[in-house]
Amino acid sequence: MSHNSFGHLFRFTSWGESHGPAVGVVVDGCPPGLVLTPEMVQRDLDRRKPGQSRFTTQRREADEVRILSGVFEDERTDGPRTTGTSIAMMVENTDQRSKDYSEIRDKYRPGHADYTYHQKYGLRDYRGGGRSSARETVARVAAGAVARAVLGDVVVRASLVQVGPHKIDYNNFDWDEVGNNPFFCADKEAAARWADYLDGIRKSGDSVGAIVEVVAENVPVGWGAPIYGKLSADLASAMMSINAVKAVEIGAGFEAAALTGTENADQMRAGPDRPYFLSNAAGGILGGISNGDPVVVRFAVKPTSSILTPRQTVTTENVDTDIVTKGRHDPCVGIRAVPIGEAMMACVLADHKLMHRGQTGREGPVGY
Repeated sequence: MSHNSFGHLFRFTSWGESHGPAVGVVVDGCPPGLVLTPEMVQRDLDRRKPGQSRFTTQRREADEVRILSGVFEDERTDGPRTTGTSIAMMVENTDQRSKDYSEIRDKYRPGHADYTYHQKYGLRDYRGGGRSSARETVARVAAGAVARAVLGDVVVRASLVQVGPHKIDYNNFDWDEVGNNPFFCADKEAAARWADYLDGIRKSGDSVGAIVEVVAENVPVGWGAPIYGKLSADLASAMMSINAVKAVEIGAGFEAAALTGTENADQMRAGPDRPYFLSNAAGGILGGISNGDPVVVRFAVKPTSSILTPRQTVTTENVDTDIVTKGRHDPCVGIRAVPIGEAMMACVLADHKLMHRGQTGREGPVGY
């Protein structure tokens, strides 16, 4: 299987399977001299790991990272520093239960990649999906932690903004609330309502989808390119590569189709250092190039396909049957997609920072 790598100058390659001994990532292109500690990576992995609330899978994984290469520390360095060579990181799988999948080894799970995976490769790892499992996102989050070190002052944050049909109230939006509830939600009132709603979904043996909003602030003007190197295109590719993501929008997104040109075009005024925009329908990107405003991306995550409700399917021999997917699964997989979305945003921005510097010789705009 190819296509296990993402990025251009800042590039990562993930490896491992859901029920294998470990998963991990190799990050290439990270500049030398940056402080990178296991604690910096662990902080992000702890937000993604399972079993932290009743609203996520109860698989118990410590997700403790080991940095195997690409950093160096001695008495002359202020902490572990990147060396400019490839950074290899590994996380062991310690709580996989392969027996949970024995009853479905010859059945295709509706909504999963079982059928397409089997038809493409001629075999599949039925134990949690193998490479198609969301367990692979451990690697993305670890790579995202390295990307944050590359980005410096750029701040990447995300919030769950919708669960099923229930949306947040943007009048209540407060980034400080994201860490105060199990949904990574910036609206504490919405989070309280979602708890009761998801309890009912979970007890019924069903699942629901969600929408995640990712915002990057302090992105300089000029990152991206106008044709095939669009920052917007790479962000869309990054988010669509996350398991279970079915749609991506930037700025006003799909709502822009209902706006007039007067409403959609962000007006500009002269500022003390550079022009500024009176609104941000563009989501911080114009012509594929960052404009200095916050970069705003939202993506929709489908309902978890592994549910206890019986579903119709076929066997690998093309015989009709029914299936119930047992095991430990998220009633809303979108919850744990929040730190994953942050990681992919960070990786894309780190990549474009390096490409911009390589092409222009500077990290920011021309200026005035």
